[in-house]
Amino acid sequence: MTTPNQEYETLAKVEVLADLEQVVHDMMVAHEAKRILWFPSELLAPAPDTDPDHYVAMLRERAEGISLPARVALALNLLTEEGLPHFHRLLAAYLGGDSFWSKWTNLWTAEEDRHGAVLHDYTRDSRILDNPVLERMQFEYLRAGFEPAWDKDPYRVFVYTTLQERATQVSHANTGKVCAEYEPLIGEVLSNVAKEEARHYVFYRGIFKEVLKRDPNRALASAAEVMPSIDMPGINMPHFRDMADVIRRAGIYGPREYLKIVEEQIKFWAIDTVEGLDEVGKAAQEKILGIPKRLERIADVMETRSRAKTFSFNVAFAREFSM
Repeated sequence: MTTPNQEYETLAKVEVLADLEQVVHDMMVAHEAKRILWFPSELLAPAPDTDPDHYVAMLRERAEGISLPARVALALNLLTEEGLPHFHRLLAAYLGGDSFWSKWTNLWTAEEDRHGAVLHDYTRDSRILDNPVLERMQFEYLRAGFEPAWDKDPYRVFVYTTLQERATQVSHANTGKVCAEYEPLIGEVLSNVAKEEARHYVFYRGIFKEVLKRDPNRALASAAEVMPSIDMPGINMPHFRDMADVIRRAGIYGPREYLKIVEEQIKFWAIDTVEGLDEVGKAAQEKILGIPKRLERIADVMETRSRAKTFSFNVAFAREFSM
């Protein structure tokens, strides 16, 4: 249940967001000026004068070399992208209406929608995953919903989206490198997706930097709640934890990568130099600055305690593999 004080806090934060409309406009202009808009059919199209049947046959032959851990990473990345309806809803709750915020939300949604589409089309054409199983997982994931603890706090929304966009960028880029050794097309696809995630990340971290300037105490308090750990949007999808364990063991994404992401934000937001704080702000600042050491301990423990394990996922044709 929301208390009157929480309602006041939320309203105060929404007023800060309203003050940022010109900043949003300027950042959107910069974003679109640097972006090269692509579409799935363009990335996946055969070269002119290429026989389509031969093109697909060659694609499938190359894709056979993609390892099972890399296939699991592709499935997890794809399903994470397919959670777009959850994120549009969460952002629109605060950024809706006739404003530059709503224009950004709509632009972001249009750009993100292509990510799931291109990965879905690729897995269908290459046959590296069991697509009927994949589609059932997508259905169950969307049906399960995504109700994070931060969704009632507009500041925490931007801290989360900063961290999540960066994490998604890293996961896509690293998955692409692993797959491209055998199948260069998916490497190119994931490189394009990762570059766009990077641009979204730049937007969200820039917005939170502006929030920090205007409302440092509440901004730091919100960041201190989110930064110790984030649940990726796919947490409610079937077999998420085992799939996440696979990509950690494969060196694609895990606690060590999240540690680097947190360190990046602490440096970019200059958390250690924020001044004029009250007791709440100082406590949040101290907590944030202590997060990297805690994350390093967690990464060390996970790496030293990992034992060989056998995995099998129906989405990867139930083929067993050990890591």
